[in-house]
Amino acid sequence: MAIKVSAKDLKNKIEKCQSKVAVVGMGYVGLPLSLGFAEAGFLTFGFDTNKDRVLRLARGISPIHYLLSSRIKSVLSKHKFVPTCDTKILNDADCIVICVPTPLTENREPDLGMIKNASETVAKHLRPGQLIVLESTSYPGTTEEVLLPILLKSGLKQAKDFWVAFSPEREDPGNKRYHIDSIPKIVGGIDKVSGELASVLYGKIVGKVVPVSSTRVAEAAKILENTYRAVNVALVNELKMLFNRMGINVWEVIDAASTKPFGFQSFYPGPGLGGHCIPVDPFYLSWKARSYDFQAQFIELAGEINTRMPEYVLEQTIAALNEQEKCLKGARVLVLGVAYKKDIEDIRESPALTFIRLLEQNGAKVSYYDPMVPVLAASHGISRKYHSCSLSAKSVRESDCVVIITDHTNVDYGLVAKNAKIIVDTRFVIKDTSKVKGYLRRA
Repeated sequence: MAIKVSAKDLKNKIEKCQSKVAVVGMGYVGLPLSLGFAEAGFLTFGFDTNKDRVLRLARGISPIHYLLSSRIKSVLSKHKFVPTCDTKILNDADCIVICVPTPLTENREPDLGMIKNASETVAKHLRPGQLIVLESTSYPGTTEEVLLPILLKSGLKQAKDFWVAFSPEREDPGNKRYHIDSIPKIVGGIDKVSGELASVLYGKIVGKVVPVSSTRVAEAAKILENTYRAVNVALVNELKMLFNRMGINVWEVIDAASTKPFGFQSFYPGPGLGGHCIPVDPFYLSWKARSYDFQAQFIELAGEINTRMPEYVLEQTIAALNEQEKCLKGARVLVLGVAYKKDIEDIRESPALTFIRLLEQNGAKVSYYDPMVPVLAASHGISRKYHSCSLSAKSVRESDCVVIITDHTNVDYGLVAKNAKIIVDTRFVIKDTSKVKGYLRRA
């Protein structure tokens, strides 16, 4: 018979870092979180269904380039981090944090499959005295409407046998300035005690905890953060298209406007949004809004603008080729960068994938270079598997057009400027036009 553990007992264990923590999902969110708990002194289980990833972690090999393997080896050597595929550890853990992806379906609707699967797995091993926290970004109400009902199938009672909270992840992959310990953590509980327990837990690894009144508020805060960015990026993307027609450099406009010390924040245009948050989360909110008989027009319009940007880049590529009396069909197009943002290897929702598919559909001969992504599988409508080519004067000269999609830091753009026949620059990385030997078009 399971020993009854009170909220007071659990809180005491957490405060002394004696509670065991299990993090479900060893990706860009879960792995840094696991290391944070382990480094704080908690015995931390890093659970993932990907056996290869778990084996690599067990050997101290980081699957994420900006997370040093030395950090993993350090907590492994202290026996504070246990990578595993064994679901039985969930029963042993006092605190379970769910960090799984929340993508969109092909119809741009929420896909909560991974949250549901993780919740079912946790429910099978749920025991009295556990705290369950969801970190996966979703629409307001997900914790109460999706996670909690699944956990209740265990026969245990929420707020009596176990506690539930939501704390949105705030990871910015590749950001060297901000880390888990320096980013305030929003925490909302299904009930007051759940919120307090989760706040104590996160207080051990972050500098500031921001308690809110409910899981719905915490979920809504995360959606607001990402919708705010999506809408503002859509604005500058639309202005870029307008200003290009007017012969105005949008990047120069933004830099000039940013000198105002109040009332303005800089956002920059690009070939489209990518990643696991910004292009996805606003659609979760607009989808949920329909169940309240409300149409989130502003959000949906921003989504339409950002989703269309790869098509705009294609139009600009065709125009650049036409300027040089070439056509896209049969043209050799070199795409620079396929990751969704610079200096990381993540291609989720990357606009480069849509752009390559569009190039293929229009008969272009595509190649790509990305120092972070050596192989690009056939997916997202892309017809075949690609391997990153070498970036050399020869490969650039042999291309009819070079399109800059991702502005990785360690790329020789001077070599590109010197050797390319045509450059389509979507990131304003070619600033000194005097070094461009061919034709340059901003897009």
